[in-house]
Amino acid sequence: MNDKIKKVIKYILSAVLAAVLLWFSFRDVQWTDFIEGLKGCRWGYVLLSMAAGAFAFWLRALRWRQLLQPVDDSISLTTAFNGINIGNISNFVFPRIGEFVRCGVITRRSQPVDPEHPEHKKASYDKVLGTVVLERGWELLVMLLLLVVVLIGGADRFGAFFMERIWEPMAQRFDAGVWWMAGALGAIGCVALYALWRLRNTSGICGKIWNIVRGIGQGFASCLKMERKWLFFAYTAFIWMIYWLMAASTVWAAPFLDHLTIMDALFLSLVGGLGFAVPVPGGIGAFHFVISLALVGVYDVPMETGIIYATLSHTSQAITQIVFGLFSYAYEAIKK
Repeated sequence: MNDKIKKVIKYILSAVLAAVLLWFSFRDVQWTDFIEGLKGCRWGYVLLSMAAGAFAFWLRALRWRQLLQPVDDSISLTTAFNGINIGNISNFVFPRIGEFVRCGVITRRSQPVDPEHPEHKKASYDKVLGTVVLERGWELLVMLLLLVVVLIGGADRFGAFFMERIWEPMAQRFDAGVWWMAGALGAIGCVALYALWRLRNTSGICGKIWNIVRGIGQGFASCLKMERKWLFFAYTAFIWMIYWLMAASTVWAAPFLDHLTIMDALFLSLVGGLGFAVPVPGGIGAFHFVISLALVGVYDVPMETGIIYATLSHTSQAITQIVFGLFSYAYEAIKK
């Protein structure tokens, strides 16, 4: 089976999963009430959430550019911003592909190591990918830490939902056999890396694969050399404050959720992040399902109300990502 067929099959499976989750989310919705609920929303707050989302893209570009500077200090903030936006819109085509696409945007704009060999870039693709691995890993760690803080702070409400709806079902599925398998896969990965290292000079294929792995490691390590490391943490704090504002603005936009607090908005933001972790295009279906489940399970609101909020939140941010993604794509296409 060639790579193209595998990609098509993966895309079809992710699209089917998105469709199934959408069906589960919307199956009992009364469309007349759904539309009336949307009409009653405060759209000024929706626009505020969209503006905050656009500002978050800019902050992410600032943070990513700081990671990229030890690799190639010629990468402009505009290029990093366009890479973020093009990556976001690419995720609507195929889940998670945006992380690889934005690496290509940076590599394309990178300066050559030697003017006589323009194909050899300072910011090679594998090194840029290393910065993305570090950035996304850090983002996941911060999200999990915030989730723990929220669950501890609101254990009476959030803790019960998390344990009954998320942790216990996961624990039932991931029995001891799964953990043994994970450990075995980890051991196989270590052996494979050692074999690549030993055969790097004698096998052409192993040498190429090892160079990619080494490049990712070099990109990861170069991030540790960045100047003003405190800025990286400051950008991260501001980004999550903006994410919080985005969620709060959408809550304020929904009159039927007036009883929710700022802390509730943060909880919904974190739960929504878990929805985006599901490998479906643009979080479609998964986000709606997880958010509506949280609103029903924690706040005892009707499923239809949860779906209205999920649709409002997801659609507003999807429009923002698509608009900025198309703008950045056009900019990069023109600036050849």
